Amino acid sequence: MAYNWGDGAKLDEHTKRKHKVLREYFREYLVTRCQIRHRERFRVAIIDGFAGAGRYACGTPGSPLIFLETLDRAVREINFRRAAEGTRPIQIECFAVFNDKNPAAISELRTHTARLIEGIRSTNKDLHIRIEFFDEEFEVLYPRIKSFLSDGCYQNVIFNLDQYGYSNVNMAILSEIMVRWASAEIFLTFAIETLLTYFPSNEAKNYILNDEPGLKKEIYAFLQDGGEVINKREWLGAAEQIVYEQLKLVAPFVSTFSIHNPDGWRYWLIHFANHSRARQVYNDILHENSTSQAHFGRSGLNMLSFNPAEDGMLYLFTDEAREQAIKQLHEDIPNKISEHGDSLGVEEFHLCVYKETPAHSRDINKVIIESDDLEVRTPTGGERRTAHTIKTVDTIRLKRQRSFFPMFPRKV
Repeated sequence: MAYNWGDGAKLDEHTKRKHKVLREYFREYLVTRCQIRHRERFRVAIIDGFAGAGRYACGTPGSPLIFLETLDRAVREINFRRAAEGTRPIQIECFAVFNDKNPAAISELRTHTARLIEGIRSTNKDLHIRIEFFDEEFEVLYPRIKSFLSDGCYQNVIFNLDQYGYSNVNMAILSEIMVRWASAEIFLTFAIETLLTYFPSNEAKNYILNDEPGLKKEIYAFLQDGGEVINKREWLGAAEQIVYEQLKLVAPFVSTFSIHNPDGWRYWLIHFANHSRARQVYNDILHENSTSQAHFGRSGLNMLSFNPAEDGMLYLFTDEAREQAIKQLHEDIPNKISEHGDSLGVEEFHLCVYKETPAHSRDINKVIIESDDLEVRTPTGGERRTAHTIKTVDTIRLKRQRSFFPMFPRKV
C-alpha cells in the first residue's frame, strides 16, 4: 500500500488529523526549546524518512512543507516576542533530510520545497535551512543519515517516520536513534495490520493477554490472516498494551495512542522522547486536538493498569475525558507519592508519571494544589499555592494531617 503521488495523492482523514498534531507539536517544541533568554542559537535536524511529494491533490501541504512552514512562523513569533522583551533574536539552524523511495515523489518535493525556501530566505534572516533529498529505502539510507548528523554535531533530532501502511523501520533502528542522540524524538506511524512487526518473535512472550486467551486469539487471527478493522474497544485496549510493552523498550517516554477514526482504529501515531517535558507537551497538544487520537484504558497516572476485557474507557482527550482523569488523579497522585515515602521532588515525579499518563499537565498541577493530602514546598521551605507556579525544583509532600485515600497496589 502506497500513495500514487504521480496522480496526486488523496489526503485521508487519519493523515489530516496526524498532520495537525505534528504541526502544533513542532511549533510548541521550538517555542519551548528557545525560551531561554540568553540562548542566541538553536540547531535542529529533521529527518522525514517517508516524505512523499510535498502536497496532496487538494493542495494541502505534506509533512516536509509542514516542518518548513512551522519553522518559518515559529522563528518569527519567537523573535517578535524577544524584541518586545528587549532580548536579542535567536538564530535557528535547521538541517533536513527528506527521503522517499519514489523518485517521482522526491522530484516533485524538490519543486515545492524550492518555492517555499526562496520565500523564507528572502524574508526571514534568522532562519537558516539546509536540505538533502534522497530516494532510497529508509533502512538503506539510515547509516548515511547517522554520518550527516554526526558530522554536523546535531543533538536535537526529530525523526518523522510515516510508513503509510507498510513497515520498514525495525526496533533496532528506533532504539539506536533514541540512544545515539541525547535530544532525539520520533514520530512513528504504522498501520494496525502491520502490528506484528513490533511483536517479539515468540508469541508466548506477550504475557499481558495470558488471562484473556479468547481476546488474544482474536487479535492474532486478525493480524496474521487479515480481515475487517475491529472496532471493539477492548480490542484497542489489548492491542495498545501489547504495543506499549514492546515499544517502551525503545525510549523512556512512549505515547502509544491510535489515530481515532469513526470507522475503526487503523493506524498508530507513536511518539518517542528521552525527556519527560517532551511527553508533557505532547499530552497537552493531544488535549487541544481532542478526538484526534484514542486510548482505551485508565485516565489517571497508570494508563495501562487495567483489564481490557472488563474495565477501562475510551479516552479521546476531550473535556469529558479530562474531568474523568481529574477524579482519578485525586486518588493516583497521593498514592504515587506514598510509594516513595512521604515526599517526592517534582522533577522525579514527572519522570515517574509521564511514562504512562495521558493527563494534561495543567490538570496534574491543579490536582496537586487542590488535594487535601498534598502540599508543594519550594527549595527554601515556602509553600506553593497556585498550580502555575509549581517548579521542577519543588517537592511534593504528603500532609501530616491527611484525609483517607485508598492505597491500591499497582497492577503489573
